[in-house]
Amino acid sequence: MAMAAALNEDSQSSFGEVRTSRLGKNGPAITRVGFGTWAIGGPYEYGWGPSDDATSVSAILHAVERGVTWIDTAPAYGTGHSENVVGRAINQLSEGDRPLVFTKCGRTWRGQPEGKVVSDLRPDSIRNECEASLKRLGVDFIDLYQIHRPDLVTGTSIEDSWGTLADLASEGKVRHIGVSNFTRELLDRCEAIRHVDSLQPRLNIFDDSSLDLIEWCELHGTGVLAYSPMASGLLSGAFSAQRVAALADDDWRKRAEAFVEPSLSARLAAVDNLRVIATELDCTLPELAVAWVINQPSVTAAIVGARTPQQVDGWVKAANMSLEPSQLEKISAIGKP
Repeated sequence: MAMAAALNEDSQSSFGEVRTSRLGKNGPAITRVGFGTWAIGGPYEYGWGPSDDATSVSAILHAVERGVTWIDTAPAYGTGHSENVVGRAINQLSEGDRPLVFTKCGRTWRGQPEGKVVSDLRPDSIRNECEASLKRLGVDFIDLYQIHRPDLVTGTSIEDSWGTLADLASEGKVRHIGVSNFTRELLDRCEAIRHVDSLQPRLNIFDDSSLDLIEWCELHGTGVLAYSPMASGLLSGAFSAQRVAALADDDWRKRAEAFVEPSLSARLAAVDNLRVIATELDCTLPELAVAWVINQPSVTAAIVGARTPQQVDGWVKAANMSLEPSQLEKISAIGKP
């Protein structure tokens, strides 16, 4: 059974025929897939091994050419390096062709050993991070500024931290504000001060633990930007036990539970079964994985990483795919071996 791509005729990007959704009740219309830049940050505590900046820039520009209208990054990715690469890419484009840029705050490396990042959501630190991000990105304002993770280190109240982001929005340094990796309780506390424009939860075929948070977002008109839709590469179809063993020593995945036994074999077996579904639906495995995420109720879009233009081509068409509830359930069952 082949599955035809579904285009929303009222929601097409000016960059190309890529389906879009509005980010929450107050945000911009964005393509249902965005370019994620964690993997192109280079070496640091949670790096993905070696990366080539010129190839990374080419991948970003290719994603924009294919119709992707936004990029998600963070200063923590490579201790500033990912933002520098994004800035290098977008500043090759004319103002009218530039994608929206989403970045984050709350993870700093000041005073830390090389490559180490820690949480810090003190108001002064957030302001310093914002100014540094603006400079690295080469932009006058940030389209979406997000708290990367809750601060369990400095003891700063979320009210003080979120209030600082609200002030930055009022001052015009950022357009919209959101959070990532938050609980319902923290979301409620932020919403009481200023509307939460977006939430970034982890969501993929192997991990749907964030669905209750997505329900909160639906109730409050908050956009959902799901990250890790391809389970850090496991759902790309390119992994094997041999490839995992060959990962660079500084690739964080070498230490991750999903990439060691017995979890690895179980996931690779599930991938083989998912590959059959992708063939039946006439799509690539990455397209299937991303489409499963963006077809979940109330998910606005998925953040999908790439280090080469070819990887972008492997998933960008997922933005236009529709999956029936029965197909979603079948895929979900395979993802829970």
